[in-house]
Amino acid sequence: MRFEHLVQINAFDSPGLPWLTREQVWRGLALRAYDPVHFILGLEACTIRGHQRHDDREILDRTLHFGNLEVQDTVTLLPLQETRIDVAATDQWPRSSAIARIEEPEPQALFVRFIYEWDAAGANEQEMPEEIRRAREQAYLAADLDTVKRIRELADQPLS
Repeated sequence: MRFEHLVQINAFDSPGLPWLTREQVWRGLALRAYDPVHFILGLEACTIRGHQRHDDREILDRTLHFGNLEVQDTVTLLPLQETRIDVAATDQWPRSSAIARIEEPEPQALFVRFIYEWDAAGANEQEMPEEIRRAREQAYLAADLDTVKRIRELADQPLS
């Protein structure tokens, strides 16, 4: 299954909305990769098991701790462009991926495109009840709007 949506960061027609740079948006997305506890409801801890740097990307292997449930994922960071999270299927969690991509269709017109793909946990896409699919999409949307809100809050804080 797939769900995709766009969140506008800078709006030329909304002067009351704080203006963010690509770097500020990127710092927030990178922080969400390194320290997701402040972004994911119910997440108690995150352990980074491995970290690799390549010419154009960083790769993090993480374990997310949700009480008794642990989810292992891999995060690929393409600086100033996108983060991608991949989770392999387990008996407790379906295969899934999540991308947060910064888009700038014209100078300073920033958006973040969020793309989610997941297996329907043993059922094909047509078998998943519509209300469950819609509830999942609404949860993703709410979490992403909350992420952008948190990025705006962090952008107001001085760098230390």
